[in-house]
Amino acid sequence: MKTTLPPYVHLLRLPFFLFWFVSCDSFVEVDLPKSQLNNESVFETNATATAALTDIYAKIRDKGLLTGISSGLSNQLGNYTDELICYGNPANATYNFYNNILLASNSSVSDYWNTTYNQIYAANSILEGTANSTDLTEEHKKLLQGEALFIRALLHFYLVNLYGDVPYITQTDYKINSVVSRMPTEKVYEKIISDLEKAVLLLPETYTSSLRIRPNQLAARALLARVYLYNNSFAEASNEASALINQNAVYTLTQKTDDVFLLGSKETIWQLQSATATQNTKEGTTFIFVAGPPSLTSLTPALVHSFSSTDLRKTSWIKTVTKGTSTWYHAYKYKERLVSTASKEYSIVLRLGEQYLIRAEARAQQGDLIGAKEDLNIIRHRAGLSDTTAESKEEILDAVLQERKWEFFTEYGHRFFDLKRFDKLDSALSGIKAGWQTTDQLFPIPQTELSVNPNLRPQNPGY
Repeated sequence: MKTTLPPYVHLLRLPFFLFWFVSCDSFVEVDLPKSQLNNESVFETNATATAALTDIYAKIRDKGLLTGISSGLSNQLGNYTDELICYGNPANATYNFYNNILLASNSSVSDYWNTTYNQIYAANSILEGTANSTDLTEEHKKLLQGEALFIRALLHFYLVNLYGDVPYITQTDYKINSVVSRMPTEKVYEKIISDLEKAVLLLPETYTSSLRIRPNQLAARALLARVYLYNNSFAEASNEASALINQNAVYTLTQKTDDVFLLGSKETIWQLQSATATQNTKEGTTFIFVAGPPSLTSLTPALVHSFSSTDLRKTSWIKTVTKGTSTWYHAYKYKERLVSTASKEYSIVLRLGEQYLIRAEARAQQGDLIGAKEDLNIIRHRAGLSDTTAESKEEILDAVLQERKWEFFTEYGHRFFDLKRFDKLDSALSGIKAGWQTTDQLFPIPQTELSVNPNLRPQNPGY
């Protein structure tokens, strides 16, 4: 008997297609029939179950919060804060972010919400399908469940940091999901941490592929380190970051800044594979331009000029484009804008450099100022800079925030989240962003969702 998954109504306005596999990309290890598959058939073999799981990574790469195209957080939050300047057609959705005029009716706001919950729904389908399967091996069940928990935690992490209190969805029952309520932020973090702790126990220590496109145990711990840091659990954040940093045989901080984002970098913890064997990153296509004026965005001169002239990140990760007397700058972390004979770069989501700065911040917060400076200086030395001059706890924390600005620009909204965590959004943006208001620290809950599910109310302040 064939069954179809019900639409994830109210929370998810976009229909979730049961056959994640209508088109087969490089994430999908096997081609599945073009006809509809029911839950049971998907989880009859390790190959088809793996195809269902890995296709979620392709969806994350192509649409939603973590995509490298212009609608993703790397571009939109860069424009929302102080990293990017918006160009092109004023009707472009990016202008709403650049001018800080998001509304509850904004389609991008709704798309983030719906697409992300669709991807969470897919992860929950994996968890339920593997749990009910009598055909999969126990080893394979553990692998798929660990990855699905990792995905679910990752996506909820971004949702709670964008929208504040959000539902934490752990099932596919549309009757439950259609009337779900928002969960307090601290409870969301508890759920994220719980999912990641379970993922660590289920995932293997080694990668399933040398490309590091599927998370292993250490990738889950890397994300856990970040979550602990954001949750002010500093001892735990430091311990998890140390677990990554101490794995010298697996991860090594790349000493040449030009090599950090290359395929095969030993700094990579987890990345999203390109769709074909000749494609590179969507970030490269989005941020690189070869002639001015830019058609989409450029880096702000203030960001570019904030780098020391001796900072290798300025020379390696930023490129200048001139036309007459006009000058623009673009992010050049990913060097490839077009296809190549073989992929040279994938989109890196988690990398070792972040773990050093997580531990530096966590150590400073715990009073270990010497250890914090040591970690901070490791990142500075890789960039060709001398030791930090910061001495007090407050100075070191300010230095960490500044270092994160230089290290993570145009990467998945780090700048926005960092300013928010440090309670410096207003001081950093109110003087340079004409539309900035304190309430812009949260996105609005989509009005369509509030209309069909009153349990999601109240709306976030300011909207």
